[in-house]
Amino acid sequence: METTNGTIAAGTHVPYTRVLGRSGIEVSGLGFGCWAIGGPWQGPDGSPFGWGKVDDEESVRAVRRALDLGVTFFDTADVYGTGHSERVLGRALGRRRADVVVATKWGNRFDEESKVLTGGDDSPAYVRRALTASLARLGTDYVDLYQLHLSDADPERAALLRDACEDLVREGLIRAYAWSTDDPGRAAVFAEGPHCAAVQHRCNILQDAPDMLVLCEKSELASINRSPLAMGLLTGKYVPGSTLASGDIRSAPPSWLSGFAAGGGADPHWLARVEAVRSVLTSRRRTLAQGALAWLWARSPRTVPIPGFRTVAQAEENAGALEFGPLAEEELAEIGRVLGF
Repeated sequence: METTNGTIAAGTHVPYTRVLGRSGIEVSGLGFGCWAIGGPWQGPDGSPFGWGKVDDEESVRAVRRALDLGVTFFDTADVYGTGHSERVLGRALGRRRADVVVATKWGNRFDEESKVLTGGDDSPAYVRRALTASLARLGTDYVDLYQLHLSDADPERAALLRDACEDLVREGLIRAYAWSTDDPGRAAVFAEGPHCAAVQHRCNILQDAPDMLVLCEKSELASINRSPLAMGLLTGKYVPGSTLASGDIRSAPPSWLSGFAAGGGADPHWLARVEAVRSVLTSRRRTLAQGALAWLWARSPRTVPIPGFRTVAQAEENAGALEFGPLAEEELAEIGRVLGF
């Protein structure tokens, strides 16, 4: 049952599920991305890589609320908060670990004490060391989906990492693996592995990824969608002139982060595109964010969006999208017409 603000009432069963590619691993149609709950961390030059300050107790409550609302897929990375996101997620899941599918990532090196990213490591030897550390932080003895976090790694080197992941599958330390990259050619390298289940890539109503979706269909991979809400632009919170706190990555966006300018202001052109489709996305009493997630489900039967969260309220709103399911065909077509797809 849906409440008037688009969230799901307590105790509601959410049946909407999807499968992680050819692995057969079933997950809720919506996953939760755990980047934001990692708290502040930074690049070598001091630029913010987190989403600002967090309340760990609220993060734990939000994860557990998501569990109660039927969310069974949580995506994190060892580098988020330089280990802090994994620790918070592991604590929040506790004895319910077996009820969920946990995805994490490796490839970045960092210093946990100073909370600084120190570089990348694409060596096969580092895969096992990174996984061992992630298992300890998560408080588990296996990871369901292990993902390479170096989006532009050399394909030949990546083939060695794929083979290393196959070894980890055989040992029971991971169930499946994936590459987090926006390059279909690179994703195809991992797709050659028997236990590759997915590719994690950027996809949202403002940044479609048709070539990657074709690859996912062809290779029987799940399409795990990071930035499904365009780093917050599809939540409706931002207007021209909006700014963000200095510890938020969007306040000093790196080159790959579109839609925000230095100083944290949202791009007026992007906001205008959001407004152009607002009425379609918010039809049938959906919130704007719920409509954006519903677009992804309608875009492909393989998509699993993973919006971020920091509060119980955000967890409830995001999980509320599961009650609606995908946009109707005519709604999807109307958005395509308005945005010129």
